[in-house]
Amino acid sequence: MKIGFVVNQIETEQPTYTTTRLAMAAVNRGHEAWLIGTGDLALDPDDFVRARARSAPKSKYKSLDSYLDELRGPNGRSERITVDDLDVLLLRNDPAEDLVRRTWAQMAGILFGRAALRRGVIVLNDPAALALAANKMYFQLFPEEVRPATLITRDRNEIRHFAREHGGDVVIKPLQGSGGQGVFLVRKNDLGNLNQMIEAVSRDGYVIAQEYLLEAAEGDMRLFVMNGAPLKYKSKIAAFRRLRSGDDIRSNIHAGGRKAKAEVDDRALRIVEIVRPKLVADGMFLVGLDIVGDKLMEINVFSPGGLGSAQSFEGVNFASAVIMALERKVQYMGYYQRNFNNIDMATL
Repeated sequence: MKIGFVVNQIETEQPTYTTTRLAMAAVNRGHEAWLIGTGDLALDPDDFVRARARSAPKSKYKSLDSYLDELRGPNGRSERITVDDLDVLLLRNDPAEDLVRRTWAQMAGILFGRAALRRGVIVLNDPAALALAANKMYFQLFPEEVRPATLITRDRNEIRHFAREHGGDVVIKPLQGSGGQGVFLVRKNDLGNLNQMIEAVSRDGYVIAQEYLLEAAEGDMRLFVMNGAPLKYKSKIAAFRRLRSGDDIRSNIHAGGRKAKAEVDDRALRIVEIVRPKLVADGMFLVGLDIVGDKLMEINVFSPGGLGSAQSFEGVNFASAVIMALERKVQYMGYYQRNFNNIDMATL
């Protein structure tokens, strides 16, 4: 199997990233794995998608550090590959990371991924659906049953009214972004400072105002969903908890949150069942659900991370399970001579 991983920049990838784990797992299972930066993609005059890509020189690796070092080092293979010849192209670049300095790169994976679809490459997650999910508005398309009450606007008066309706306790954050950046918890006695908070968030666009869930004080759970079902390997479910650090309301690891073992209860499984039809319909192969109590806080469809954290608590290599799922898809495509709808194949 030939598999490509589109990332923001090869130079900024880290050994702890889920993409690195997936690529190394692919190599260790005997596959050809290429890392491709968004700036390395091209559509040539002959209408083929090509890319400057890098691949590690060995066929087996025990260490994520050595795998990434060798891939980027002098012994790593550097070639201009034909993306259309790949079996699978995983879009693992995060548009939010390019929001400020590389806006041109935000949609690159999606645009070139759509072009590669024409020649039968399996592109995951489906690029057409990813285009619709380019900001947190996508979250609002899921049933109200699993979402906190939410307002999206730039009008400060509407936000103040929403905050009063919910007893003064709300969370405000930017419509675009990730990693817990620009997130504020507004308490009843903070309403006097609400305008300044709104101004800080609205500099980057629309503001999300969301009801504050009391159970958020205990952090949240990241639960991985693959092919529309909880990612499970050797009877273990890929999930972990993120706990707050001190008084910081954010449980994101980037924001100083701590990790802990997750207990995937019936409430979490019920949420998966409710969101499953839309994830399948949209061709979302691998996503990360952020769950607080019986509500979803976020659905991560771009480069969901933390698979290594789930592995550390559950003791199984979930990256291998993901690569095995891709192997089955490539086998199906072989039966049908690469003639199968990408959205259907994404969650098959």
